Amino acid sequence: MERNVCQVSYLKKLKNAMPVAPLKLLVLKSATELGNEVNNYLVDFRSKVNNVYNNDPAFQGYAENNYLFQYSTPRFNSGEAKAVLEETVRGKDLFILVDVCNHSLTYTMNGYTNHMSPDDHYQDLKRVIAATNGKAHRINVIMPFLYEGRQHRRNGRESLDCAYAFKELTQMGVSNFITFDAHDPRIQNAAPLSGFDNFTAHYQFTRALLRAEKDLVLDKDHIIVISPDEGALDRAIYFSTVIGADTGMFYKRRDYTKIVNGKNPIVAHEFLGNDIEGKDIIIIDDMISSGDSMIDTSRQLKAMKAKRVFICTTFGIFTNGLAAFDKAYEEGVFDRVITTNLSYRPPELLTRPYYLEADMGKFLASIIDFLNHDLSIEQVTTPTEKIQHIIELYLNGDEIFKV
Repeated sequence: MERNVCQVSYLKKLKNAMPVAPLKLLVLKSATELGNEVNNYLVDFRSKVNNVYNNDPAFQGYAENNYLFQYSTPRFNSGEAKAVLEETVRGKDLFILVDVCNHSLTYTMNGYTNHMSPDDHYQDLKRVIAATNGKAHRINVIMPFLYEGRQHRRNGRESLDCAYAFKELTQMGVSNFITFDAHDPRIQNAAPLSGFDNFTAHYQFTRALLRAEKDLVLDKDHIIVISPDEGALDRAIYFSTVIGADTGMFYKRRDYTKIVNGKNPIVAHEFLGNDIEGKDIIIIDDMISSGDSMIDTSRQLKAMKAKRVFICTTFGIFTNGLAAFDKAYEEGVFDRVITTNLSYRPPELLTRPYYLEADMGKFLASIIDFLNHDLSIEQVTTPTEKIQHIIELYLNGDEIFKV
């Protein structure tokens, strides 16, 4: 039922919309899996839209079997690289997808094998922009995990890497910049005249959690949405308001006399909120890096007699591996970990009994399709109605997960 309603609404908006230019999707190697999924959705979307411009000679290529752009980024033995276009990009509305967190890719330099860092992925992004600029009708960059997003403000004599990177890309000719759950979306102030869209995964989190847990009671007496620190409080407040739950947060007490691994170590997590005994907890944040803070927070919640703990983060980086999470799960510290597929995830993570995926492929394809038609994306920016709709179906016991 939900599929039919959403699909009709989607197709209706696109029926009379004129595309900006023929669509092309350039997927850097770091995002191959997600890019292929997005491409398949785009092919499916366009095959079902009876667009009035579909047969217009000026818009040949509207409905295609493949939107992936062919290119390569070969490297010399010295480690230097270049971007080579293998088809014409002239006049295309180009969307470039990159995952700066994919450390699984390697390259050879002077006989040594190096794993690609975020800096390497960012350089490849600039290479393909440089190769396509001046030829493509428009360049749009989709960078789910914001490059240098954690270095978003200056606390001393420091570089402002994130703001400068965004400014650099706009100066290179990028018209629209799309990211997800930015650590601090105010970096758009570095280039305020350029397009910047920051999306969240609240709807996908809700869908994944409701699919896995059949006995959730979504009200203030049975569930609390927790922010693990003050930075994620806005996310927690929005999510709790939409699902009808209560809100709480942890305050990270740090030792500002020391610096460990480039940051002040956390001394303790102090909880601010109502009694949580016997209640289900949803922890919501933008990312899991090492995961130490998330495990510590979950451990404290269980010590406070929380019933179940569900961890929802947009990006699961797991820089220290999964051993600590495996041990914590065995000890009953948490019950589920939900992350999106917007960034690289270790293959072993997908086999863990506690892991759930919030699939973002269809959502990302919808964003691209709407932007290519220059349509408003207000509905996908704040998915309140969609979340409340699936909650209503869930409470009524209806099957809602075939979308």
